[in-house]
Amino acid sequence: MIVDERVLREDFVPGEVVHRHDEITHLSETLEPLLYGDRPETTFLFGPTGVGKTCLARYTLGQLREQLPEIRTVYINCWQEYTRFRVLYRVLEATGADIDIHRSTPKDELFQRLVRTDDQPIVVILDEVDQLEETEALYDLHRLRHVSLVLIANREEELFAQFDDRVRSRLRAGTRVKFDRYGTDELVSILEERASQGLEPGVVTDAQLRTIADDAAGDARVGIGVLRSAARRATREGVESVTDDIVAAAIPNARTAIRRETVEGLIEHQRVLYDVIADADEIEPSDLYEEYEQRVDDPKTTRTLRNYLTKMIHYDLIEAVGQKRGRSYRVLESDVRENGDAADE
Repeated sequence: MIVDERVLREDFVPGEVVHRHDEITHLSETLEPLLYGDRPETTFLFGPTGVGKTCLARYTLGQLREQLPEIRTVYINCWQEYTRFRVLYRVLEATGADIDIHRSTPKDELFQRLVRTDDQPIVVILDEVDQLEETEALYDLHRLRHVSLVLIANREEELFAQFDDRVRSRLRAGTRVKFDRYGTDELVSILEERASQGLEPGVVTDAQLRTIADDAAGDARVGIGVLRSAARRATREGVESVTDDIVAAAIPNARTAIRRETVEGLIEHQRVLYDVIADADEIEPSDLYEEYEQRVDDPKTTRTLRNYLTKMIHYDLIEAVGQKRGRSYRVLESDVRENGDAADE
């Protein structure tokens, strides 16, 4: 039933990105100075999860490389690479200048090595940039005239709130490309294209794709995850096509798998916050911070904790109930820490 597993992954970059023509044009025009040896402005891609920000950035950079083969591009997911050392190392790795670097190598030495890689332009995509624990990495990269930045995040105000004044002043003037949720018809056509490339013909109906799109509510990550889960389940059951019952079962399983993956990607202090909330079922901020401080050796500031909580709300891991003084937090749906009910994934 599945003929190309890659196409059913959220991180697959198709040969053509649909329903994002204006955003592609905007980003391409922003990066155009590279074709003439100039440095473009820092570019921000803002929007909720599952609206194609990462896919579009990688697609557009691929198109740019076809016109400018000598350009070097680096994609960094800040869920995993959230320290200054790791960001600088990943950029050095792309240039081939990472020889003899060890964990003990001073970060300033990594920066000086990057200074010496100015023979060719580098474009760095920092995805989930609001996950960076050390925003000094942004200051480092911005200082390098041969490095251009594409920064991906959910909301502008929350991203800039966590920058120090030095970083904020240098990045404030960058170009913004903003993304809205996909409409249902748009998401159906995205799923149709994935199904046509990744599955045997006729194994999933138009009505089933619309059911998936309706449930995903404009989030392509969820929609593609459900389609993949349904195809895998149908393959395991040995049926010739996806049934409505299989789609119905795939929807909660895919969402659980996505949530588990997101929880597993939380950095240490975010995970502690999540566990405290899950253990309490529902908890007020003061009690949450107090319990958090008891579980960690080097607590983050209250401002940083608020940023972490906002990030988890964006990813549908937790929800805030009530307003300001009466606010409390609780996990969304079932706790996925030990839930094994997403075998499809």
